[in-house]
Amino acid sequence: MGFLDFAFYGFVAVVIIQVVFYVFLFGKFAFSKQKKVTPKNIAISVIICAKNEAENLKKFLPSIIEQDYPNFEIVLINDSSKDDTLEVIHHFSKLHDNLKVVNVKSIEAFWGNKKYALTLGIKASNNDFLLFTDADCKPVSKYWIKEMSAHFSNTKSIVLGYGAYSKIKNSILNKLVRFETLITAINYFSFAKSSLPYMGVGRNLAYTKKEFFDANGFINHIKLRSGDDDLFVNQIATQNNTTICFSKDSFTESIPKTTFKGWFKQKRRHVSTAKHYKMKHKVLLTLLYISNVLFWLFAIILFVSLFKWQMVLGLFIFRIVLQYTILGVSSKKLGETDLLVSLPFLEIFLIITQLTIFINNLISKPIHWK
Repeated sequence: MGFLDFAFYGFVAVVIIQVVFYVFLFGKFAFSKQKKVTPKNIAISVIICAKNEAENLKKFLPSIIEQDYPNFEIVLINDSSKDDTLEVIHHFSKLHDNLKVVNVKSIEAFWGNKKYALTLGIKASNNDFLLFTDADCKPVSKYWIKEMSAHFSNTKSIVLGYGAYSKIKNSILNKLVRFETLITAINYFSFAKSSLPYMGVGRNLAYTKKEFFDANGFINHIKLRSGDDDLFVNQIATQNNTTICFSKDSFTESIPKTTFKGWFKQKRRHVSTAKHYKMKHKVLLTLLYISNVLFWLFAIILFVSLFKWQMVLGLFIFRIVLQYTILGVSSKKLGETDLLVSLPFLEIFLIITQLTIFINNLISKPIHWK
């Protein structure tokens, strides 16, 4: 068997793997409907950890304070900030009775560890149901708490939400940032729908205090600076206790990075936790990534050489159409349809970026928190 024969049969195998992923995994989210749930009006504690976020708190905290929900408190954690974050928090707390202030001072054992700050905030909260977001995030509607909390039930104690990034016109980097965020969300929503929940994002995540204390908090990965959201969910989430919320009013929106260097550093932190996921999740995610890489690599080799190009073209178009269909329906659910125009280019750019991040993380450790 020659090299081109190998590339051809490899391409066929990769397309089959991709079809399985798109039809049987991603299709479960794409063609699912958001379950109609009755508002619970349960007491909610919104947990926000802020480190040097004075200006963002001024801009975005009012959108949380003004939520249309009857029973909630906001636990604001100042994580050893060097700017005016604590002063801003105290200012808001004097104006609103449902704001609780937690001031975390640096101690040597946990310096710079967001998990320590979050633990203190969770312990200080009064309610059994916790909803997390970041200081640079804002809910897209005044019904955010209502929508997310409605998905708690007697069996569902973890709710995964969507944390979008705001759009910046005429910015290629912004499209890449949002595309990576979209693909990540489609992945964790699809895995959860397939009874394989593996992560969530701290920009929009809810779970019960009981889940937190039953797991002894972040103790299993306390030495890792990252992973307060995805690693914790990976540890405690099961097919029985996890659900997803993707109604438009449940989204949050964050400020995206505006420089490639800043975004690259952020993604290095995020990717560094993936190696600590459960083995079944690592195997599936690795297979998905490798199949994406090989799809484009084999396609380019076979097209350039014109080897069995009619069959290659047919398989290539079939996979692309399937991808556009599944991602198109999913992106509509999440309000990101403008990204579809650049889909192939964004996918290739993202594959290259992720490979670069992986190599960089092998060479040196990423910088964590702030």
